[in-house]
Amino acid sequence: MADWIRNLPPAAQAYLEGRRLDEVECILADLPGIARGKAVPASKFARQTHFHLPDSIFFQTITGDWSEAADDEGFIERDMVLTPDMSTATAAPWTGDWTLQVIHDAHDKAGNPIPFCPRNVLKRVVGLYHARGMTPVVAPEMEFFLVARNTNPAHEIEPMMGRSGRPAAARQAYSMQAVDEYGPVIDDIYDFAEAQGFEIDGITQEGGAGQVEINLRHGDPVKLADEVFYFKRLIREAALRHDCFATFMAKPIEDEPGSSMHVHHSVLDAATGENLFVGPQGGETQAFYQFLGGLQANLPAAIAVLAPYVNSYRRYVKDHAAPINLAWARDNRTTGIRIPLSPPESRRIENRLAGMDCNPYLGIAASLACGLLGLMNEDRPDSEFKGDAYAGKADIPRVLGTALDMFDGAAALHDILGEDFARVYSIVKRTEYEEFLQIISPWEREHLLLNV
Repeated sequence: MADWIRNLPPAAQAYLEGRRLDEVECILADLPGIARGKAVPASKFARQTHFHLPDSIFFQTITGDWSEAADDEGFIERDMVLTPDMSTATAAPWTGDWTLQVIHDAHDKAGNPIPFCPRNVLKRVVGLYHARGMTPVVAPEMEFFLVARNTNPAHEIEPMMGRSGRPAAARQAYSMQAVDEYGPVIDDIYDFAEAQGFEIDGITQEGGAGQVEINLRHGDPVKLADEVFYFKRLIREAALRHDCFATFMAKPIEDEPGSSMHVHHSVLDAATGENLFVGPQGGETQAFYQFLGGLQANLPAAIAVLAPYVNSYRRYVKDHAAPINLAWARDNRTTGIRIPLSPPESRRIENRLAGMDCNPYLGIAASLACGLLGLMNEDRPDSEFKGDAYAGKADIPRVLGTALDMFDGAAALHDILGEDFARVYSIVKRTEYEEFLQIISPWEREHLLLNV
């Protein structure tokens, strides 16, 4: 057995035990979070130390078009140097042969990180915590819908057919019977996750028709973002095996709740491992309130990253399980920022604003950046909200154009995420937004064609 295979993570070694590796998928996430790269025979991968892709993959929009995001030298498509991070090697258990996936890091020819590569953006933010003697910890929650195959975009998205022969039922939150309706898909998700070495903390039925939530255990932000990136792919593959689609759209079905990627945050003292949100007597610390204050002060400008598409803003609807403001409270799911019930040593802050359609690297990076700015600036939050936050004032952007305007003006946030990233991200998202604005919707044809 080749030395590099002996040094694979345990789950990858177990997957290959007694088998011959055929292929390695060399991948990284672009701005939307799509896996880009190439597949190579295992024998070739064993001989290569790196490969190249053009930096223009980060200038591409979700529709496959190109934005004018190149720098002053123009659209010359420089080659990036992509090197494998072997700690990310994991199975691709849905393939017909024995295949591994490996996430690659992106650098230029001088060895500098590509600043608009999403994984590098998150590494930059985590590095800023480390430079201040702090270790950020996150735990993401993933919500998604299992829906009927939709091969015609003109047709509305419908719930998948359950094993009973009926469409998946809505408004059955936490129902075990509802989960059983698509049990074969869930079984494959568990099997694929086990083959890939991922630990699922729990699976529940959410409030929407065919809507599922998967919780991941807390840990290192980059590692958890890698897992969400991998999970999106494995969940889609599990669904396709059972004649349905898995979608991570923020709002795929009218009159149903949207899908979020709630992110739980805590910050540890790098030297002692102690939770900086917990005081000597178990109370809440200055760091706790400063992180909260940073979220409230900076999340409006970060919404364009947490809610990256026009569809994302359809999720922020009053009384539909998504927040409409930046209020914070303890054990209150109507607020945008929630403090879950926990013992003091597990105290954490939950950001409920991010949609599941965001790039996991960028969503986690933006949320951590807001908290870090609060710690740096010693921000103070508003008073804790009491009652139903949907009764309060909506104070987050409602459309992508407004969110991008706020993002463009957020110099402090750009300093944390990186100026080059902020420039490229804004250009790509504005290109997508302008393309959307040229589309005439069925609503407009129905209500405006003969009435205005």
